[in-house]
Amino acid sequence: MLFRILWGVDIIAALTALAFFAIGIEDGTVSSVNLMLWLALLAGLTVIVFGSNALQAHGQRGLAFIVAAVLGVPVLLGCLFFALLLVSGVRWN
Repeated sequence: MLFRILWGVDIIAALTALAFFAIGIEDGTVSSVNLMLWLALLAGLTVIVFGSNALQAHGQRGLAFIVAAVLGVPVLLGCLFFALLLVSGVRWN
């Protein structure tokens, strides 16, 4: 159950990065200077999403959980931080 939650968070993070990449290609901010960085980032996200799912399918549940948690836990902590900022009403300027 917890693996599926982390895996869903991984998918959302990967799709968000892919959307930013597509927008960057369209408006020209992704150029030949930083294209390799983007491709490495997207490749890493792909390895995490599909690798953790393949490990889960082959019965390596603990390793699949660790791979999914590498991306899922920081994303969830970042979302929790921004939710705290929105709810608390604290001025950070």
